[in-house]
Amino acid sequence: MGRYDNEFVTMFAGLERELETVENPRHRAILKNYRMHGLLEVAGRYKELLAPDMTVEHPHYRLHEGGQTIVLDGMEQVVGFYESLMAANAIVMWVAEQDIAVADHGFSGEVVFNAFVPAPMLGESAFTDIRAGEDPSEMFLLRRTLAFVWPYDDRCRLIGEHVYEDTASREIIEPDPADVITAARAAELLAPEIDRVLP
Repeated sequence: MGRYDNEFVTMFAGLERELETVENPRHRAILKNYRMHGLLEVAGRYKELLAPDMTVEHPHYRLHEGGQTIVLDGMEQVVGFYESLMAANAIVMWVAEQDIAVADHGFSGEVVFNAFVPAPMLGESAFTDIRAGEDPSEMFLLRRTLAFVWPYDDRCRLIGEHVYEDTASREIIEPDPADVITAARAAELLAPEIDRVLP
C-alpha cells in the first residue's frame, strides 16, 4: 500500500460523519451527490457523474487557479475538460481536509486539495499547457487550499462548480514514485467505495 492510499480512499470520511447529523432531505441529497461526484470523478468515471440524474443538461463551471479563470459552459466543454485531464494523466485528486456548509442552494466551503500532477503542468496554473523539455511522466503532488461553491437545481442535480485557489497555499511535493496513485490504481481503490454508496 502506498503512502497516500488510505487518505485517498477515505477522502469523504468527514463528510460521511456530517451526513449522520443532517436531517433535511434536500441537504442530504446534495451532499450525497457531491460525494458520488467526487468518487466517480477521480475514478475516471466522469460520464457517470455527468448523467442526467446527477448533473443538469447544461452545466457551467468556473475554475480560477494561478491567476487564470477557465469557464466551461455546457456539457460539451465540461466533457472536453475531463477528457483533457484523463489524457494528461492528471485525474487523481482528493480532499485531505474539508469544511463545508450545505443549504438549499447547494454547498460551499474550503478544502485542502491534493492532486498528482505531471511535471509539465506545474506552472502558475495546473491548467498550464505542456512545456517543451519537461518529462510528462514525472509526477508531483500539488497541495493547495481551494474555496468553492457548487449550486444545485430543484432536483438536487449539480448545476456547476465555482472553484477558487488560494495561490499562497500552493505546495509542491516530490513523492516517492512507489507512492504515486495512477489513474488505474485510483479506479481500483475507489471501486468498493463507489459500490458501497451507490443509491
